[in-house]
Order: sequence, then structure tokens, then C-alpha cells
Amino acid sequence: MSTETEDLQSAIDTARAQLDAQTVEMVHWHFGEATGSPFWLQKKAELNFDPLTEIKSFDDLKKFPLFEDDWLRGGPVRRWIPQGLADKPAYVFETGGTTGVPKTRVVMEDHWIDYERFSDTLPDQYFPKGSNWLMLGPSGPRRLRLAVEHLCQHRGGICFCIDLDPRWVIKLIKKGWMEHLEEYKKHCIDQAITVLTSGHDIKCMFTTPKLLEALGEALEERGTSIAEIGITGIFSGGTEFTPQWTRYAVEELLGGPPEEGGVYMTPTYGNTLMGLACSKPITAADGYKISYYAPQPRAVTEVVDMDDHTQLVGYGETGRVKLYTLTREFFVPGFLERDEGEREAPFARYPWDGVSGVRPYRSLEGGTTVGVY
Repeated sequence: MSTETEDLQSAIDTARAQLDAQTVEMVHWHFGEATGSPFWLQKKAELNFDPLTEIKSFDDLKKFPLFEDDWLRGGPVRRWIPQGLADKPAYVFETGGTTGVPKTRVVMEDHWIDYERFSDTLPDQYFPKGSNWLMLGPSGPRRLRLAVEHLCQHRGGICFCIDLDPRWVIKLIKKGWMEHLEEYKKHCIDQAITVLTSGHDIKCMFTTPKLLEALGEALEERGTSIAEIGITGIFSGGTEFTPQWTRYAVEELLGGPPEEGGVYMTPTYGNTLMGLACSKPITAADGYKISYYAPQPRAVTEVVDMDDHTQLVGYGETGRVKLYTLTREFFVPGFLERDEGEREAPFARYPWDGVSGVRPYRSLEGGTTVGVY
């Protein structure tokens, strides 16, 4: 065994020990009478085992039934607040809800912590400290807007935001009002260009793949480009990130790889439940492949068998994404995402499993509407 292989195995073992310790600590927090939330303390009485004595490692979380997202629809929302955090100011963020009651998650500081850790992965050369940012994405009751704003402030900048209601976009798509959809997208891009051309010295931005493409095309019509307008760092996310789209974005929208075009783009995968999974650096040599790694030990993603969520698939094989969240604010002992992908091996920077090729889960694909997001 080579030294490099031994070092990686040591890092994998260390990360696993940290995950086991985090699991036990968070279970004791969420099911402890003095610290747990009303929701989990009630659920404890319904379980056929005692979490406080029988959860001794991450693998033991399989004793729990799957987390159901319908538990997050409707209130009272305070049932999710751990008693150990009851004195802290709380935010409520919504996710989903294109029809019916949206899912809600109560947050105190998790969005700050997640994005401060993500900040540590950004290269300062392209995301200069002190730079101002543009948030070109969904606004309203979503975690993303406040999280990106905190990321910007954490790095010493000021964040400029636009108005974007993705629920209206999805309604337009479902009604077949494509002309209205194009006008709404143009409305969002016009807001962004107004900010970018107003002398605010914005160097970094968050946006989605579709909006980045629309912004690039709109700037080209004006005789300029994303690089020429001053952007050097782009943080983006969404299942629209495919190797084909990434190649197009790098080669056509951004003028080549960072060392040539001067613009660095990093894909991410995340949601209101998990936080933010970072991408392994993408390169032309690797075919622009995108592999995501969850922010362990605070959150974990597994790629599991389509028919048995307790079994991992082999490396390189396809399965459904299963999510775990293990923070003091929120506990998810296993949730089947609306996505599928391929299981990726650990590597030096992230010595735990990842997932690539993320796309809508095949059984749900027909019912998934992807809009400006």
C-alpha cells in the first residue's frame, strides 16, 4: 500500500470516527428531556427502541423509520425548536410548496455555519475578501437569499439582491404561458444588469445555471460579457448542472477556464434540509464531471439501492440520494431525496462518499417542474 493510499485511508477512518461521535452527540441532544424538541420527544415514545442507549454509531440510524417531508407541512412550527435553543431568535424558511402547504424548517444559525464553512472552500483569487456580491436567485421565504447574504458579509462585502418568485415561474410553466415566462425571466435579468452596471464594484455572485445563461446572453446583446462587467467568482447550484452545460458555460459564457477567462465557477448541491454540498474541482481533463460531497459530519448523503434504502450501491453505480442532517438545530435520521445519481469514492479533500450526475429521481421525474431555478 502506497503512502498516499495509507494517508487517504487514515483520513477516511478519522472522518468516520467524527461522524459516529457527531451522531451519538446529536441523538442525545434531540432526544434528551432537557434539550430535545417537542417533535422528537413525542416521536421517541412511538419508537420500538431507545435512541439514547441503542444509537452508538452512524450506521445505527437505520433503526429509525424514514423521515417524512409531510411532517414539515403545517404547524405549529415551534414543535421543531430544541428546548436547548429555545432562547435564540429563530428564522423560518420554506421549501417546496408549489402546490398546497409548503414545507417549513426552523433555523437559528445553521445557515450561517453552513455558509461560513463553504466560504473556506472558495479561492480568494477569484472571490476576493471585501468584494461585493450579487444574489441572482430566489428571494422571499427561502434560506438561500439570507445564506448568500451572510456569506458575502462573512467575507467582508455587501450583497445586492433581486426579486424572484420561483412559485410564480412554476405557475407560468404549468399554465403554458411561455411568453409570460420569458418576460419574467427578462425582468429578473434586467434587475441584475441594472445592479451590475451601477458602479457598485460587484465581483462575486450566486446564480442558477439557467439565470447565468440568460445573463450571459443579455450581456452579449449589450456588447459585453460576464468577465468584462467585472465578475470573477460565481457560486451556483441546481440539478441543471450537467457536464454538457458546464462545458458550455466555461467555454462560451466565461471565456474558458479561470486561468484563461478570469472567472471561477463552483457548482454546489444543497437544500433547506441539508445545507450545502461542495463540488470536487471541475476540469476539462475530467470531462467536466461534477461530484458533490456533503458537509460531514453536519450532514451526510448516501447513494442507496432504488428498492432498499438501507443498502448502499457500489462505487460508480446508480442509486437514489439519501440525506441525513445532524446539527443541534435539526435532526434527519434518513430522508429519500427527489434525486438520483452515482456513488463517488472519497478523496483527499473530502474523505467520505460523494454523489455525481445528480438528476430528478426517475419515478418522480414526470411530476418535477424545473423553472428559472
